[in-house]
Amino acid sequence: MALIPESSETGSIILNGTSSAAPRLLVVDDDIKFCRLICDYLTRYGFEVTLAHEGEAAIRLSSSNTFDAVILDVMLPGIDGYEVLRKVRDTSDIPVLMLTALGDETDRIVGLEIGADDYLPKTFSPRELLARLRAVLRRSTRTPQSNNAEVEINAGSIRINLLNRSATNKNELLNLTPVEFDLLVVLAQARGRIKTREQLLDEIRDRNYDTNDRSIDVHISALRRKLHDDPKSPKYIRTVRSAGYMLINQEHPG
Repeated sequence: MALIPESSETGSIILNGTSSAAPRLLVVDDDIKFCRLICDYLTRYGFEVTLAHEGEAAIRLSSSNTFDAVILDVMLPGIDGYEVLRKVRDTSDIPVLMLTALGDETDRIVGLEIGADDYLPKTFSPRELLARLRAVLRRSTRTPQSNNAEVEINAGSIRINLLNRSATNKNELLNLTPVEFDLLVVLAQARGRIKTREQLLDEIRDRNYDTNDRSIDVHISALRRKLHDDPKSPKYIRTVRSAGYMLINQEHPG
């Protein structure tokens, strides 16, 4: 692991991975020893890591550099992780993996509502961090697997391009996180049919999940906001009580 001199950004430092084409990560945490442990581990697997120990530095770095993913702690001095995430989401759909306090469901739910793609308690093992990180990176770059694969989905006013991972509703571009995009794809491919929470988790998560995982509900809520959909009188996503969710088939809405 080669150490590059301290960058011009206050509270940040860059550590090289093993390849010029290595995925570039921004790790944001005020615990310097903890950050170094993460860096030591991830650089061995070919990642290039930039550290930021303050929220202000993280916001500047995220707006002026091209990163493939962000690992973001909730508890930061000054500007906390939630505010950093809000600022990042103003300009970018980059995958964000949030680090939360052990067992603190509030941290997880708030982070997901703001736009985090996944979360991890800070008691994680290095292997689990690597697996979660690879999962969010795969989701953000996923494309159809063959030339014969479906490359566009038309679901009423919603248009989804699988090649460039973009979606529009009534010709308005939807600013979706990678998880929200995958969730919309799964619902659109099954439009008119119910998908249970467990089925949705199976299809959008590249990892095992807890049976009490309610993150799907948070992502559905965020997706509805971006579609300007009223859950009490839905035009797009219908909640089927005790069953799951369904994208309404606008050609046959019954």
